[in-house]
Amino acid sequence: MHDFFRQAASVLPIREDAPLAMTSTAKKKVELDRVVIRFAGDSGDGMQLTGSQFTYTSALLGNDIATLPDFPAEIRAPQGTLEGVSGFQVQIGAVDVHTPGDEADVLVAMNPAALRSNLKWLRPGGHLIVDLDDFEGKNLKRAGYDVDPLADGSLDAYSVTPAPITSLTKEALKGVALSTKGIVRCKNMFALGLVYWLFNRDPERTLAFIEEKFRKDDALVEANSKALLAGYNYADTIEALPSTFEVAPARIAPGIYRHIAGNQATAWGLLAAAERLESELFYASYPITPASDILHELSRHRGMGVVAFQAEDEIAAVCSAIGASFAGRLAVTASSGPGIALKGEGMGLAVMAELPLVIVDVQRAGPSTGLPTKTEQADLNIALHGRNGESPCIVLAASSPAQCFEAAYMAAKLAVEHMTPVILLTDGYLANGTEPWRIPNLDSMPDIRPQVPPAGTVVPFQPYLRDPEKLARYWALPGTPGLEHRIGGLEKEDVGGDISYDPANHQRMVDLRSEKVARVADVLPPQAVRGEQHGKVLVVGWGGTQGSLLTAVIELEAAGESVGLAHFQYLNPLPSNTEEVLSRFEHILVCELNSGQFARHLKSMFPNHRYHQLNKVQGLPFRVNEVKDRIMELCHG
Repeated sequence: MHDFFRQAASVLPIREDAPLAMTSTAKKKVELDRVVIRFAGDSGDGMQLTGSQFTYTSALLGNDIATLPDFPAEIRAPQGTLEGVSGFQVQIGAVDVHTPGDEADVLVAMNPAALRSNLKWLRPGGHLIVDLDDFEGKNLKRAGYDVDPLADGSLDAYSVTPAPITSLTKEALKGVALSTKGIVRCKNMFALGLVYWLFNRDPERTLAFIEEKFRKDDALVEANSKALLAGYNYADTIEALPSTFEVAPARIAPGIYRHIAGNQATAWGLLAAAERLESELFYASYPITPASDILHELSRHRGMGVVAFQAEDEIAAVCSAIGASFAGRLAVTASSGPGIALKGEGMGLAVMAELPLVIVDVQRAGPSTGLPTKTEQADLNIALHGRNGESPCIVLAASSPAQCFEAAYMAAKLAVEHMTPVILLTDGYLANGTEPWRIPNLDSMPDIRPQVPPAGTVVPFQPYLRDPEKLARYWALPGTPGLEHRIGGLEKEDVGGDISYDPANHQRMVDLRSEKVARVADVLPPQAVRGEQHGKVLVVGWGGTQGSLLTAVIELEAAGESVGLAHFQYLNPLPSNTEEVLSRFEHILVCELNSGQFARHLKSMFPNHRYHQLNKVQGLPFRVNEVKDRIMELCHG
């Protein structure tokens, strides 16, 4: 694992003096603290690749970054339709960046449908770059335009650059051994070159990426490289772009960084936990959006003691993970909301058997199939209560793409040390979003101490004899002489572990399992408050809303408002000082991407506070301004 972190692909050294790319023009430069760019086009136009390459190049230059990929749910919607639009938004900054941005400063729209569905995200006065070649009859009609928006004055509020991207790409690639269709597919690189010039970015890194990605096809290397440079040179010569923009490197802690997506960080956090535990990692899942990338990532590291199992269904996945846990492996299963529902009975088995198990729920918009590519926080109720009987689980939530690493590591640590299932909540926004991640020193990560039977264990083994402080039973591996014991879903006799139908014993075991989870609060860090420590409004959030809430609180605190932020990572049990934190503020504003699930949880446990809610169920993250507006209502209402 130490070698794994040292050799992690795309390691990014970021320094305060990171060099800036040179531009070949003498045109005016505009310095910016931060800027938001949005790329949009058909799902086959390569917008995710375009956005990720711009992000990667900006990270190498030392900018802080946050991204928001926006995928269509349809695998292949009709070309040129609103349903098939794919987008990628990134905010880069010379200052701390916590969100992908409320509004774009630059929108690249590759066709009318991309313009129609994304123009609402472009700020007034923002820069709009469109592929002029695509704004013709049938494409306008497919997007729902009766008249050409480039000619009817509806875009007068923006600075518009109508560039003939498709025809210029074809011209630049004359003589390349590709079909016309293949040549047209390179137009995303032309658009990327244009934006590289606009933001004073050297295309050299992307040229190296193209060389590696298409190394088996010389024609693709030549075509994409030529298209990228053609776009860069085109922007350098046309008068429609009078300025370039410069965003200096951000001042962040020194270290070795890379930009990382949440699913990848989750996978690596599990790998680190297995290494610290000196255990194989058994990962079982059934493919589901947006959790599948965890399986893809872990499958790449089978040489590091990972057993990655793609099961035939969700039930098989969770049950096989329980078997691996019984055998002494660090066992993990993952899914999204519909799959978590199917895993419920298996999770109850792990509660009854008191075996360590990590369940990752990468939340998406529901119910049922819902909006599978959009984000939501609506699985908190099922995480807290979604199993039959009294089945308490530890529940925690990651708060940013990079923080998924720490959250996954801690989920494994709590599961193993307390011998109970742990549910880790992430979401589609965290899973697919990226940000800089400082590669940690594995030796500095907290120890993971498994509950192995102590020396001198009495024979016959008593499987429900417990650690007196944690109430966790001991992890006895099958095949160990003298540690034979019963396992299964029927209620067990306290201490002895035989099957028991005694009412008093059932009450005691239910109480013990509940108290075991409750005592986890004793080892959790106290809940911290950012901003004001007491006063008018405490903003409360959890999970992937942290960036928007933190930005809103920082900006309002700078404006003199009495506001603080308590962003919860541990949801069950809550940190032991939660009641004290809530008592310091006059108003508690709970912000969630659901209809109020955490608010109801807090109200049920701490009813004597003035709770307010900000809820959004649109498949989209909070915008900073909508959070600020709600806070201001409470500060001055």
